[in-house]
Amino acid sequence: MNATAPVPLPILDRPIRFALVGCGRISANHFEALKQHHGRADLVAVCDNKPAALQAAVAKTGAQGFDSLDTLLAGCDADIVTLATPSGLHPLQAMRVAAAGRHVLSEKPMATKWDDGMAMVRACRDAGVKLFVVKQNRLNPTLQLLKSAVDAGRFGRIFMVTVNVFWTRPQSYYDDAPWRGRWDLDGGAFLNQASHYVDMVDWLVGPVDNVHAYTATLARDIEAEDTGTMSLRLRSGGLASINVTMLTHGKNFEGSITILGERGTVRIGGVAVNRIDHWEFDEARPEDTAVKDASYAAPSVYGPGHPLYYDNVIATLRGEKHAEVDGYEGLRSLEVIIAAYRSARDGTRVGLPLVF
Repeated sequence: MNATAPVPLPILDRPIRFALVGCGRISANHFEALKQHHGRADLVAVCDNKPAALQAAVAKTGAQGFDSLDTLLAGCDADIVTLATPSGLHPLQAMRVAAAGRHVLSEKPMATKWDDGMAMVRACRDAGVKLFVVKQNRLNPTLQLLKSAVDAGRFGRIFMVTVNVFWTRPQSYYDDAPWRGRWDLDGGAFLNQASHYVDMVDWLVGPVDNVHAYTATLARDIEAEDTGTMSLRLRSGGLASINVTMLTHGKNFEGSITILGERGTVRIGGVAVNRIDHWEFDEARPEDTAVKDASYAAPSVYGPGHPLYYDNVIATLRGEKHAEVDGYEGLRSLEVIIAAYRSARDGTRVGLPLVF
């Protein structure tokens, strides 16, 4: 245990104080989620090294603005710091936040390298602070129903799972933020856009036993892949595939999962697993009546889960619940993706857990 960092106690007598670092594309989801928890959570500080982004965030939220993480940690009394910065920056930033005795909430993916992800978990553990990793799609109503069906054993043996993420990211998306598509800061389609979907497979039907993957950079001027496919053998014996591209014509086309089992078939489709297209089991149950109301419109691929995720974070810091996705849980999908990259690089099947 780091003796210089006090172990925070449950916060019961006031709202949880949040700070957010990185006021870019995803920050609006965090601002809106925190607004929905007014009275239980306060956004006290925002941080960005780009003056225009910082000014806009301060104007939108009324929070105190800082131009660096160090000045934020020295100048505000936040209990927890949300990292919405480029993924490759998360590990070092998380370690600095932990060393300051603050809890850490990291956007996905938690890191771009396996060792860095492990270092984040160790630093937070040793400092006695909590590490949360955002996996808000788990809380969407469509996936909650599917998770309940899997956990209840309604599928029987699961034979095959197929996930498709067919979205578009034009070259301008990468040019607008030069860190996007870089190996050290972002990774490619698997690690950035599809990381929630890799997590979904592991969470629903994992653990994963081994991975064989191919990646390609077909049409974007970036270091990492814009397209990839991975084949997975599940520890249970079933097979899975995850097919990803950021090259669909004109718009995001599909984000789906299909589970085929001996006693049931389910497909959740739409642009971001927001629509139950097929729900069939060998016997009906009362909870099936919720299926018709579970689908929802998807104005963006992020889904409605951020407020629900923050609810769990707040309740955890108040000592009322356990974290839905902590650092150890966040490592699971990172491990699968790193295995896929290693497989694509070396042209071989990679077993889990990873051994380096």
